[in-house]
Amino acid sequence: MKLTKAFIPYKGYYSTPFCRWQGSLQNEHSIVLGATTAKRWLDSKGWDPKMFDYLFLGITIGQKQWFYGAPWAAALMGAEGIPGMTISQACTTSTTCIYMAAIGVETGIFNLPYCLMTDKCSNGPHIVWPNPLGPGGEVISENWMMDNFNKDPWGGMAMIQTAENVMKEEGFTREQSDEVALLRYEQYKMALENDREFQKRYMFPVIGRVAKKETKLVDQDEGIIPSTKEGLAKARLTIPGGTITFAAQTFPADGNCGVIVTSKEKAKELSADPNVEIQIISYGFARAEKAKMAKAPVPAARMALEQAGLKIDDIKVMKAHEPFTANALYFCKEFGIAWDRINNYGSSLVYGHPQGPTAGRLIIEGIEETVMKGGGYMLWAGCAAGDTAAAVIMKIS
Repeated sequence: MKLTKAFIPYKGYYSTPFCRWQGSLQNEHSIVLGATTAKRWLDSKGWDPKMFDYLFLGITIGQKQWFYGAPWAAALMGAEGIPGMTISQACTTSTTCIYMAAIGVETGIFNLPYCLMTDKCSNGPHIVWPNPLGPGGEVISENWMMDNFNKDPWGGMAMIQTAENVMKEEGFTREQSDEVALLRYEQYKMALENDREFQKRYMFPVIGRVAKKETKLVDQDEGIIPSTKEGLAKARLTIPGGTITFAAQTFPADGNCGVIVTSKEKAKELSADPNVEIQIISYGFARAEKAKMAKAPVPAARMALEQAGLKIDDIKVMKAHEPFTANALYFCKEFGIAWDRINNYGSSLVYGHPQGPTAGRLIIEGIEETVMKGGGYMLWAGCAAGDTAAAVIMKIS
């Protein structure tokens, strides 16, 4: 389905910096932090949160009382009169929140929905499940973060192994993996030039509690590890005998982001520059072969391109979630494009992976890069747990 009526106001979005887990945001409740950050951002724009008519809350890591999810977040934002929906789709959560909001605008159900995506990988919950038929009725426990990173209940293996499966099948090497990792760091450094000029186009500071009565303003990414060719060559392999090192995969992080979706007329009214138009065009989804997650973004992107009536050569800016270098290697091979055609200014490979807001930040960066290039089509694509993926195309003019 090609959309015609859903738009994003220029600068009608923000992303906080991403902080490596167990850093400055580790003491926060991610729903509370996301909602209060959104309220601060709206206040800075002079916008009343009551203007929204629906909230899409994207979150993937359980927080205390997240049963109340979207309505609670809406109330904390200052939009206590609106309902909402909570969406959890691993790393494609942001994309699906934005698309669901766009479909609502397209069909006339919503006038001005807000998408709030937030997650905290730090201090993940430890869950106890009842097991009345087990020996002695003893409970089953689960570490939300690590147990699910380390084993897909359907695929039967860790996420890193799914990436190695694709590396082996396609004949990709460690040397290629290291080259991509170094390239992404060099691209990220572009975002830091001129006193972080690019990041300041969209990044909004977040406030974290570092002690009971002490807070810290975080205004730039935290926990970035510089990459060099020599350093990458010495990095330890994640799986013995594999090809991907710890330096060639993302890391868990904390953060949040927000995106407004609305009609063409309302977007122009809220836009920081009414001459810039951001239209949501199409969406794609896919599921790859079992335990080959890194492949999934390719069919998802092809679906989004087909829905939009476009070819890959029509895309001016490409952004992609990169939990592992395998994703970039496979995506670029399948589309016949150079590695540096995607992810200018960095990616989740460099600045981390809070899951819920991961795609949102990349999409926002893609919008800003496209504006800087004078407009055109922007494609985002990325994988998610369960060998799935999503993609979205926007037209910026």
